Order: sequence, then C-alpha cells, then structure tokens
Amino acid sequence: MCVQEGEQVDQDNNMEELDNRRISWPLHCDLLHTQMDNSEKDSSFRISSDHISAVNSFPLESICEDSEIAEKKQNLINFVPMLRSGEWSDIGGRPYMEDTHICIGDLAKKFGYNVISDEAISFYGVFDGHGGKSAAQFVRDHLPRVIVEDADFPLELEKVVTRSFLETDSEFAKTCSIDSSLSSGTTALTAIIFGRSLLVANAGDCRAVLSRGGSAIEMSKDHRPLCMKERMRIESLGGFVDDGYLNGQLGVTRALGNWHLEGMKEMSGRGGPLSAEPELKLTTLTKDDEFLIIGSDGIWDVFRSQNAVDFARRKLQQHNDVKQCCKEIIGEAIKRGATDNLTVVMVCFQSNPPPPLVVERPRVRRSISAEGLQNLKCLLEG
Repeated sequence: MCVQEGEQVDQDNNMEELDNRRISWPLHCDLLHTQMDNSEKDSSFRISSDHISAVNSFPLESICEDSEIAEKKQNLINFVPMLRSGEWSDIGGRPYMEDTHICIGDLAKKFGYNVISDEAISFYGVFDGHGGKSAAQFVRDHLPRVIVEDADFPLELEKVVTRSFLETDSEFAKTCSIDSSLSSGTTALTAIIFGRSLLVANAGDCRAVLSRGGSAIEMSKDHRPLCMKERMRIESLGGFVDDGYLNGQLGVTRALGNWHLEGMKEMSGRGGPLSAEPELKLTTLTKDDEFLIIGSDGIWDVFRSQNAVDFARRKLQQHNDVKQCCKEIIGEAIKRGATDNLTVVMVCFQSNPPPPLVVERPRVRRSISAEGLQNLKCLLEG
C-alpha cells in the first residue's frame, strides 16, 4: 500500500521529483514515515543545507494555477478530522438479533501495539449475521486483533485488511470443525480512519455512505447475486444463481463463515463461489466531509443513500448528538416498515453540526425576438 523504505536520495537529485514521490504516498503512510524520521533523528530529514526540508516541502504551484484547485489542495493539507461516533441497533421485526457492531477509538492502544505516531487508528464495523449470531460475534471479536497482529500493520493497511478478513474466515472454519453448533455466516463492513485516510472494506450487503458537502458518496457496493460482476465471478468458480440466490441458498455473494453449506467454500485451490475477500475503497478526508454512515442491510431496505444523508444532516443540525441521530435513523426505518435487524454506526469528522446547504439559483438567459424588439421600440416612441 505504501513504500516501506525511503530511497537513498543523492544531493544532486531533482527536488521536485523527491517531493512528488513523497506526496504520492497514501496520507497515513506519509504521516507515519515522517514520524519515524523524526524519532530516528533530532531534526527533520534534509537533503543538504542548500535545499528545503523534504518533509515539509510541497511542489511549487504554477503562478497561473486555477485558484479553486489551489484552495482544494490547501484544504486537504490543513484539515484534521475531529472524530465523534455513535451507534444504535434494534431487533426489528425478526425473532432473533443477529446483527452486531464495534467501535474502537484507538485500535493499536486497544491491543497494546506501539505505533510511532501520535495519530490514533480508529476502527468501526457492522456485522450482519445469518443462520445464527455466532459468526458475526466471532468476526467482531477476532478481526480487529488479527489486523493489529499482522506484520505489515499499519504501513500497508489495504493488504493487511484483506489478509485479515480471509484469515479470520479460516479461523472460524477451524472453530466450527470443533463445535458444529457455531455454524453460521455473516457479512462484514469495516472502516479504518488513520489521519486523513479513510479505508472501507466490505464483504456482503452492509453499506457505508460518506456525506461530502451534503452529497451521498457510497463507499461500498452491495454484493448480491444479481450484480453482473459478482455473477460472472460466481459462475467462473462453479457456482450458480437461482431465483436471485447464490446456489439457491444465500442472498449475498460475499460473507465470512457458511462453511457448513455444501459447495460454497473450499479451504484450498481457487476457493468456492462464496468469497470472504472484501472490496476496498480508500479516500482522503477533507473539510467538506461531514460524516460516515455504516448500516446493516435492513437500513438500506428503506433508506436510499442520499435520503439517509439528508435525514442525518437534519437531525445533527437540530441537536448535534451522534448517538441520538443513530437512534432516530433506526426509529425512522421502523416507521417505514423495516422488517430486518437494524444497526447503524455513525462517525462524524467535525465538531460542529453540518452547515445548511446553499442552493444556487440557476441563471436563466433571457432574450427578445427581433419582432418583439420592434414592437417595444414602437411602443416607446409612441
């Protein structure tokens, strides 16, 4: 995900190339490498006394560069997320509660891992179980620890998270082989925030939606059998879709667990049609980013992504209480007829409530025909 060892820089190397290489790293890696440099030396890494510090320098902008682009760059550099989170869940119309969730403000500290950085690595997740709650609870309890214990944590988060999903799935398979009563499955969606980097990993049909200036940005895709991309993957691995269900049994195409279902997964080789590998989406947060909503599929049965963002913005503008906002989203989902288990985790990136949206009136160009102009002229002259 990022360079682990900085290249040896000769004094004669072009400064602009050095700056561009450093800025191209993911932001959380750039931050960590800077912290590591500072911990190893008494002063910031410098090429020579004749050059500007590589850590603190940025490519020179063209004098005629568009001011809007320059402003966006400045916003990116200056923005520091102020994290606030809340959560709420409800059994909904189901006889059993199979959803679960987790919120960890400082992942490394939680498991006693020392990171050379003052920035906390925050972890949030929603797990929607099916066929029982054991898989969802197992993944909730084990996945964060597996991530932290990976040798590449936190420098290569994308690789780490993908490996951790698969490793946790394999661990659950071993657990079920010892105790078959635990056999079940779960979808999983996690969000990791490190500095200004937001990494979302999804396997299943939970969904994460980012509010960026009031617009809904979907940070995940629902993994369902009717998705053409997923269907092609399934069929290439010997599976099939029957009446909208994977192998006629499951309504999702990616999940952890379900090892007891025949023909779904294999421990070796290519693996079965049901995959535990998450799809990842990485973005850099700016001052326009307001909050992230993570919800189990029961929420999205009755809310569209933009509708959920609009609803949450209104509630935060009223009281600016994240947990209360989550509770109100759940309540509204029940009013709209939601029948599934319901879980919402919400992470705000600002201490203040979202600002009111300013709607610009479209400019209407008005014109007058030659005939109309002549009539107007005659009227004025008369």
